[in-house]
Amino acid sequence: MVDGGGAGMNAIVAVNSDWGIGYGGSQTVVIPEDRQYFKKTTTGGVVIVGRKTFKDFPGPLQNRKNIILTRDRAFTVKGAIVAYSVEDVLDLVSEEEASKVFVVGGGDIYRLLLPHCINAYVTKIEAAPPSDTFFPNLDAMPEWRLESCEYGKRDAESGIEFSYNIYRNIK
Repeated sequence: MVDGGGAGMNAIVAVNSDWGIGYGGSQTVVIPEDRQYFKKTTTGGVVIVGRKTFKDFPGPLQNRKNIILTRDRAFTVKGAIVAYSVEDVLDLVSEEEASKVFVVGGGDIYRLLLPHCINAYVTKIEAAPPSDTFFPNLDAMPEWRLESCEYGKRDAESGIEFSYNIYRNIK
C-alpha cells in the first residue's frame, strides 16, 4: 500500500545510467522523443514540481494542472497552484485519479513524494554526463519492482540509446 491515505501519484523522470537527473538546475541530457513521451503521458493530468525546477520551465505546463511545491510563502505563479508542504500536495491531489498525477522533479521533490507514488515512469538514458542531482536508484530498492521495459530506443540526432521503464511500488 502506498502511504498517504487516498492520495496516489506517479513519478516521471529521465535518468542517466548513474541515476543522475540534473546539473546546475537543468536536465543533463535532453532527448526530443522523451520530451514527447513526457508530454503525452502527463497531458490532461496533474504535474507536481518544485519551485527550483519550475524555474527551468517556460511557465506552467499547458493542458495540465500545475502544482508547485515550495517553502517560500511569498512565491506565486499565475496559472499554477502553490503548495507549501507534502500534506498540502496530498490534500490537493486526494480527489484526482492517481493514474493522472505525476511528480516531475526536482531531486528533493522526488525524494519527498516517492513514498506516495504507485508507479515510476523512468526513461533510462545510456549516458553519464556530470550530475549534481540524482533520482533514487529504484533497482536497489526492494519496495520497487520493474514491471515493463521498452529497450532499443536511440535518439536520431545524438545516437544516445535509451529505454522506457515502468517501476511499481509493491509495499
